[in-house]
Amino acid sequence: MKTRTSIVVMFLLSAFIFAGHGKAEAKGFTGVIVYNITYGDDLDAQTASMMPKTMKLYIKGSKTRMEMSMGMGTNITVFDAEKKDGFVLIDMMGQKMAMKMTTGDIENKSKDVPDVDVTVTDETKDIAGYTCKKAIVKPKDGSDEYTVYYTDELGDGMLNWDNPMYKDIDGVMLEFSSAEKQMNMKFTAVKVEKKKISDKDFEIPEEYKVMSMDEFKSMYGG
Repeated sequence: MKTRTSIVVMFLLSAFIFAGHGKAEAKGFTGVIVYNITYGDDLDAQTASMMPKTMKLYIKGSKTRMEMSMGMGTNITVFDAEKKDGFVLIDMMGQKMAMKMTTGDIENKSKDVPDVDVTVTDETKDIAGYTCKKAIVKPKDGSDEYTVYYTDELGDGMLNWDNPMYKDIDGVMLEFSSAEKQMNMKFTAVKVEKKKISDKDFEIPEEYKVMSMDEFKSMYGG
């Protein structure tokens, strides 16, 4: 049985899988994309029941805000592609913590990710009202390949610049999977809504305690 610490670590990991989806304004798109999240058989049913079921991705210019919730709390990742930095907000078990991400942090998370070959197919799929192209992402180290459906109607490949597995996908991904062996997650967009977003959504609230990633991990036994 997985411990509470293990669940916290997996939840935190999910915030960094796709920490940033913004390099420049996505063809003028400002709004929210809602994704459903499903999990693979490698995650036991009890743990899966506690994990996030949806993700909301807010896009405004070069800034993005990703929100996920689970039984133990909420997780928010904010990224500024122009500055190449961001932060993660964790509201969990009565504590509110903010962990800043530097450019170096973002680059370090890519060190162990293999180079990939991307093949764009002739297949398409309608997702959340958008016609998406199908691409196969195949790691050069021989590990499992991934299927991605993306659209260029909301933005181009610059939106994926910081994700080494999907950096060559030339559009906004509306269906994709995590590239983490520890936890297999699949994201499928179910709604795309154009709307105004406040600049305050991309700031650290005063009530959050700012700490490093190492400090956070030490709170839960490393």
